[in-house]
Amino acid sequence: MYKKVTLKNGLRILVVPAKSTKAVTVMALVGTGSKYETKEISGISHFLEHMFFKGTKKRPDKVQIAEDLDKVGGNFNAFTGTDFTGYWAKVASDKFDLAMDWVSDIYLNSLLPADELDKERGVIIEEINMYYDHPMRYIGNLWQELLYGDQPAGWDIAGTKDTVSKMTRTQMFDYRARQYVASNTIVVVAGNVTVPKAIAMAKKQFASIKSDKPQKKAAVMESQDKPGFLLQKRKCDQTQIALGVRGYNIFHPKRYALEVMATILGGMMSSRLFIEVREKLGLAYHIHVDNTMDPETGSFAVMAGLDSKRIDLGITTILKEFKKIKEVRVAAEELKRAKDNMIGRTILALESSDALASFYAEQELMEGKIETPEKIFNRIRKVTAKDIQEVAQDLFRPEILNLAMIGSFDDEKRFKDMLEV
Repeated sequence: MYKKVTLKNGLRILVVPAKSTKAVTVMALVGTGSKYETKEISGISHFLEHMFFKGTKKRPDKVQIAEDLDKVGGNFNAFTGTDFTGYWAKVASDKFDLAMDWVSDIYLNSLLPADELDKERGVIIEEINMYYDHPMRYIGNLWQELLYGDQPAGWDIAGTKDTVSKMTRTQMFDYRARQYVASNTIVVVAGNVTVPKAIAMAKKQFASIKSDKPQKKAAVMESQDKPGFLLQKRKCDQTQIALGVRGYNIFHPKRYALEVMATILGGMMSSRLFIEVREKLGLAYHIHVDNTMDPETGSFAVMAGLDSKRIDLGITTILKEFKKIKEVRVAAEELKRAKDNMIGRTILALESSDALASFYAEQELMEGKIETPEKIFNRIRKVTAKDIQEVAQDLFRPEILNLAMIGSFDDEKRFKDMLEV
């Protein structure tokens, strides 16, 4: 069972004890990401994440920052999303004090050294280039652009080469001062540690955090009354697609029905799309459903790399599966298999302390409440075949279908017509 403490300044501390492991993870999660940015500073959340590893008052050298955890065999990293940014360290449980000191130090005391700024621009620009050169990864960027257009929800989390090139150190300090504050921060400790020690250490190490109110993000603008299509023309050996619809946010009452449907369609190696598109037709190596949810929005997309010469067959096969799950209720055996798969995968994932930390902290940050794994499993178990059919009928409508593609095609009308079914 977890323990949550909220300090007077708004800082939230979560402790998730797990005696079954000899490891412990310390994570600091801040409620800010690319959705909190303006056009001018697009990518600043991600850039700042990189700069936090370049030196602190206590660890002025970037090599020392890495060595302090390397010398004890620790794992550490950071991540930036649309709604949050996180910094974490995972160590053997007897090195807990070091992990807490290290995470709090880079989170609160990073110097953002000027001499590292220009070097890191080059690193991030190469990161942008890397993902652009990887169509299977880049199709996700194109999908977000198709759904949300020119607003923060539709921008690349890394920003653009132009915004990264122009980002200033002053802008970084200002953004950090606005967003990295107590009421916008969650410190989570998960693993082999006692609750009193974890809380006491978090209070001590994060005592200097500021208490200002963070800046809120802009509302996401959404509207659609006809199929959406976006093609990025490139010469590729296969065509990457994202085909789907706008989904549900994390507060929607049919959230878990949608998640079970996603598993049935493309979440397992025995899923319908994997069997039909890969195993029976040999049209793709990879195909899966990407079902994402956040506090405001959600999207449901089939991601696949398809044989360009048989692209029409691939798309129509996916659309047929959308239609089938709308018209015919899922059989009891298939429904149970999907539910058991979701529950089993979650149990296995939560064996690690870093996954436990993310599981609890992201719920607290995104939803403002926490449900234990067992409560979530019960919600999954309650999903019926009728629930899934209702979700399919609600979402799989021609007027809200969307198709993003990366491939070497000229006839856009051909694909737009396929969505008008």
